[in-house]
Amino acid sequence: MTTGTVAGAAGAGHVGSLLRGWRRMRRFTQLELALRADSSARHISFIETGRSVPSRSMVLQLAEQLSVPVRERNALLVAAGYAPSYPETPLSAPAMAPVWSGLEQLLTAYEPHPALVMDGMYDVVAANKGVETLLGGVAAHLLRAPMNAMRLTLHPEGLAPRIRNLGEWRAHLLERMERQATLRASEALRELYEEVAAYPVPGEESPAPVSHPYALPLRIEVGGRVLSFLSTATTFNTPMDVTVSELAVETFLPADAETAAILAEMARSGGSGAREPVQEAGDAGDATVLGERDHVESGGRG
Repeated sequence: MTTGTVAGAAGAGHVGSLLRGWRRMRRFTQLELALRADSSARHISFIETGRSVPSRSMVLQLAEQLSVPVRERNALLVAAGYAPSYPETPLSAPAMAPVWSGLEQLLTAYEPHPALVMDGMYDVVAANKGVETLLGGVAAHLLRAPMNAMRLTLHPEGLAPRIRNLGEWRAHLLERMERQATLRASEALRELYEEVAAYPVPGEESPAPVSHPYALPLRIEVGGRVLSFLSTATTFNTPMDVTVSELAVETFLPADAETAAILAEMARSGGSGAREPVQEAGDAGDATVLGERDHVESGGRG
């Protein structure tokens, strides 16, 4: 009985400190959070100091109001002494077949425009043939599984030497990574950010940023011609699985008519474009380069 009380108090204090951290990160007062969660500032204070053990439903309610990512919601539940609420299902699992099939169709539909799917660490889990058109000259070690989009883009042996507005695009990517590492409280993302931020910038210093009429384009040289893209990132609404919650579909649309015409000219005919450039953890020792694997068959992963 005594042991259980001590363990319960320790668990309450741990989850309380975690919730306090998320609240401060979101810049809510205890009263603001209480009003959002239909609670009281006194109860929030007791939870944060460990004087009160939050129920499972209260942990989830506070996490929802604080926009805590799904993976970290599981961590809050465990810290409070409860079982995780959200599964983490591999994309290769049969239950994920509808998700994977839908992503494959989306990637193929975007061809000849580049499109890819990334996980929470920016590792590429699928890409279409439009992406392959950008990869000429990239060092082989950057294409091995798991291929990381940030390393691929910013490494001096990757795309960086061919990005004509590297200064602007690099600043955009680093800001994006830093924001996500903070929002997710992810140490792994922070380490990735520090790694790619330390890469030397190839070539001469990029020219001063210029104004753009609607959005920052990616301007990259491909086969002696400069292509200009606008990028978008799409995530799943209300995900109930950790894996799904961290997937993002990145699409690159032509920013001008010339780029659209060049892509159409470069497009190859026939076949599904969705490719799987990474393997499951159990096969990590067998390096795979994008473009060398067979196309993913509809309805599952090859």
